[in-house]
Amino acid sequence: MPFYESVIIARQDLSAQQVESLTEQMSGVISANGGKVEKTEQWGLRSIAYRIKKNRKGHYTQLTIDAPAEAVHELERQLRLNEDVLRSLTLRIEAIDPEPSVMMQVRSGRDRDDRPRRDKRSFNDSKGDE
Repeated sequence: MPFYESVIIARQDLSAQQVESLTEQMSGVISANGGKVEKTEQWGLRSIAYRIKKNRKGHYTQLTIDAPAEAVHELERQLRLNEDVLRSLTLRIEAIDPEPSVMMQVRSGRDRDDRPRRDKRSFNDSKGDE
């Protein structure tokens, strides 16, 4: 079966439990149509680049799916009908990556505070050597 990644943006006024329930509901749609959800990632509440239906933020969720095309079509249909979903995007991928996505690596891995700091003395010393 082909592999897919689906990113869902849910309304900002939903609780984390409601977003989890929405994710489980969409996973159920996939499994009912002969597929399975290999990986689920909750990216949390994030800012959106522009307003969507008067929302400036949204709860992001990524589903990595191993399912036939009919199951993905049904998932997309259910996402269009659900009022809590602002946007969704489903892409076909070549293989499932078992590692966390880039979004999860940024959150848990390196932060901006881990960057090497410039030392003021190194700038002053280089000017004095000339």
